[in-house]
Amino acid sequence: MKTIVKVIFGSHLYGINTETSDKDFKGVFLPSKDQILLGKIPKSLTKSTKIDKTSKNTQFDIDLEMYSLHYFINLACEGETIALDMLHVPDDKVIEKHPIWDEIVLNRQKFYTKNLKAFVGYARRQASKYGIKGSRLNDIKKVLDFFSNYMFTEYEYDPHPILKNIWSQLPDGEHIFKHPPDKNGIRMYEVCSKKIPETSTIIYAINIVRNIYDNYNERAKQASNNEGIDWKAVSHAFRAAYEVKQILTEGTITFPLKESQTLLLIKQGKLDYNTIVAPELEHLMDEIEKLSKESSLPEKIDRNFWNNFIFYTLEKYCFYKD
Repeated sequence: MKTIVKVIFGSHLYGINTETSDKDFKGVFLPSKDQILLGKIPKSLTKSTKIDKTSKNTQFDIDLEMYSLHYFINLACEGETIALDMLHVPDDKVIEKHPIWDEIVLNRQKFYTKNLKAFVGYARRQASKYGIKGSRLNDIKKVLDFFSNYMFTEYEYDPHPILKNIWSQLPDGEHIFKHPPDKNGIRMYEVCSKKIPETSTIIYAINIVRNIYDNYNERAKQASNNEGIDWKAVSHAFRAAYEVKQILTEGTITFPLKESQTLLLIKQGKLDYNTIVAPELEHLMDEIEKLSKESSLPEKIDRNFWNNFIFYTLEKYCFYKD
């Protein structure tokens, strides 16, 4: 197997490494002719110097993950943050590369779309998990009030109610949605990122929504004291948001990120969550969604281009050269 590229990754790439940061490396490899012909191309290969897999990485640990060309191209087409980050690694963080990598990087903008779903989705999930936005609590209360009122006035007429029976009456809002049928023909009612099947009883739905409400209340209390927050995860959310914003405004990602000092302060938990971090994350998400709608980038990836790229690369380097 040939190495297409090997790069320095993680905090050392983003510019948020500290004295205790471990070393991460990512790469892409060209599968062997045997792997291709036998249909046994691995998605990825990993190597770690850490002996105790249950312990936290230290500054002395090194992790390496290599993706097959096929899998890497698929990750990039899906807009996955790892792949797009690798495509923008500066030369001083590239340890080894093949001309194949130069050709991929030359065409990296063909991976850009206005719907960078993996980037936006990751950041939005983190914002939803840790952001205590008042509108979320209000939407949860709206659903609970509706269920309580229904159970009080209609329960005697429908002792075993399910969501399907009252689908048209279910409230909608900024964070509550009705999804169309999935491949199994089941509709989902989403409340603050939690999906409830239409076949669920109202009693079950009430318990789910009440649990969401209790969790949000608890997080709100913790956030007010900067407690119970996964600061590393929140910093990743900001990083993804900053990166997709730069793609949408400048058509590239620059490392180290210009916001690296802010990211480091967030990662270390040195900024107040309730008054600084949460509002800024919400503002970023709103800004990105607006930029996405206004972007002139294409709606979809040209998969044919990348399928042809893989085909001709394999033909040239795996079958006509040793």
